[in-house]
Amino acid sequence: MALAQESIVRTLLAARMRISASAYVIVRDAQAAEDIFQNVTVKAITGDARFDMEAQLLSWAHVTARHEAMNQLRSRKGHALVLGPTVLELLQADWEGGLGGSEGDRVEALRKCVESLPDDSRRMLELRYFHARTCTEVSREMGLGLDAVYQRLSRLHRSLRQCIERRLGGGAPANREAS
Repeated sequence: MALAQESIVRTLLAARMRISASAYVIVRDAQAAEDIFQNVTVKAITGDARFDMEAQLLSWAHVTARHEAMNQLRSRKGHALVLGPTVLELLQADWEGGLGGSEGDRVEALRKCVESLPDDSRRMLELRYFHARTCTEVSREMGLGLDAVYQRLSRLHRSLRQCIERRLGGGAPANREAS
């Protein structure tokens, strides 16, 4: 049995902060993220999609918000920081309940985990995600082969996820990899 419009709206409003945050990390604009949340809500209740469970609705909402945010960035044609697909997938897994603790706790754990990395690893993450460099550009700037950059980023993602899980006391879930 499909969720009623009232249930859809109630579920989306309860998840408003997380859905808006999934858009915000891409567009870096609170008002744009709120507009995206509202668009997602309208699409959910007026569109052709049918949701049988809340989890299905929330998954759809996060993916839709992410796509709308990316489309908005493309239409801006300006210089914008765009997180890589791997980071977006990690964030989405986290928003869908992949890690315990409050959002503030997770951010603080990530900050401490990044601080504990060797300088060259922090530099690689900084180039890739804060300066929006492609892996090819990171490869050139750090004097590494492209495959080495991909492998190192993959290991860093996995290491950061494990570090965050340890700091939050959640251990490492079985069969879950960060990259």
